[in-house]
Amino acid sequence: MSDLHENLTSDPTDADVVTRLRDRVSAAFPGLRADLEALVRIPSVSSPAYDQAHVAASADAVAALLRGAGMPDVQVLTVSRPDGVVGRPAVVARRPAPQGAPTVLLYAHHDVQPPGADATWSTPPFEPTERDGRLYGRGAADDKAGVVAHVGALRVLGDELGVGVTVFVEGEEEIGSPTFVDFLTRYRDLLAADVIVVADSSNWRVGVPALTTSLRGLVDCEVEVAVLDHAVHSGMFGGPILDAPTLLARLIATLHDDAGDVAVAGLVTVDEPAVDYDEADLRADASVLPGVRLAGTGTLTGRLWTKPALSVIGFDATSVEHSSNTIAPSARAKLSLRIPPGQDPAEAALALRAHLEGNAPFGARVTVTDGELGKPFQAPVDSAAMRTARRAFADAWGTEPVDIGVGGSIPFIADLLDVFPDAAILVTGVEDPDSRAHSGDESVHLAELEKVVLAEALLLARLGG
Repeated sequence: MSDLHENLTSDPTDADVVTRLRDRVSAAFPGLRADLEALVRIPSVSSPAYDQAHVAASADAVAALLRGAGMPDVQVLTVSRPDGVVGRPAVVARRPAPQGAPTVLLYAHHDVQPPGADATWSTPPFEPTERDGRLYGRGAADDKAGVVAHVGALRVLGDELGVGVTVFVEGEEEIGSPTFVDFLTRYRDLLAADVIVVADSSNWRVGVPALTTSLRGLVDCEVEVAVLDHAVHSGMFGGPILDAPTLLARLIATLHDDAGDVAVAGLVTVDEPAVDYDEADLRADASVLPGVRLAGTGTLTGRLWTKPALSVIGFDATSVEHSSNTIAPSARAKLSLRIPPGQDPAEAALALRAHLEGNAPFGARVTVTDGELGKPFQAPVDSAAMRTARRAFADAWGTEPVDIGVGGSIPFIADLLDVFPDAAILVTGVEDPDSRAHSGDESVHLAELEKVVLAEALLLARLGG
């Protein structure tokens, strides 16, 4: 141990342990920030349209950080599915548990979303830049900050780590983790743990930490509306025949009632959350245009977390550029349905299909093609691991954490529970509402990241007794 690491057990008081770990994190953080900047400079976009050599380089960089943090067994691993799909490289690092101590699995991902248009960035997306206490760059928040949080906690605890630790940093989360289940199955023994910490969510706001206790699941599908065998002249036949885009628009309009709530029969709604979102904050965080009325009824957090949400995320029709005076024979849309905890995704998919097929406008032919299914997640809010995490977060921030839901989906959490049903899963946050994950000017709040490192170090220390 270096001089920085005065033994935590030299004084039995918990307050002293918190102070010493806080001092260690403060001393280590400049190096952790440099590590994060180095990771951000690697354009590890996992989408197949991008150079996958960068994803491999990112995995190697993460592996080097974990070796430097004292992990004795570090491997870069891939799997292939039976259909021949080869996974992106993941990093697995292990340190065995002392006799009788639990093992904790620390999850993050090192792949990132495509940068998008340059015009959406104030500075180059893969050149980390600090402005007003935030570090900007693609992956700075989602989820290379999560990688650095794990590295930082391990670095400051050093040889005083009282639990076994396995770090699992995957490289394909941003493309839906297509080989995740195969990876879990093949490397089940390597990844087995008593507690799983997923560092890929958000805090309530800057200064207020959060533990994510629920996530909505995901159902998507494509729906095609067809009215003609082939395109015809809009002047000759327009009037008695409506074009397919108009009919598809009418079908889509049936998916919500006049208040904006989802109008598909058979979908589940659960209880309203205990906390609510300030409308002004939501409008600012989501960049809602002035005058646009928010949809739905009930609390805003309920609309975001505990009720279904349905969006059109793609639309195929003749472009304006290529338009002509013809009646389009068909049009297609992709729908994304988020479902709350308690909803079976297969049943939700059937309900959505029944609604679409049962509301065919003017007798048009409606064809539904099923897509992805992702299970929702509901954590027990009063488990021993959750109580330990709440205490760690409260000590790191100096304020009690908030239990939140997240409207988005992390389907692999359900996969983790399927493979490790007895593990306690803690979903923690490195982001905040200003992080703009997946968007231009993505960023992480550096002072908040420092608190995340401290909270995780405290959590690991206390799980080790």
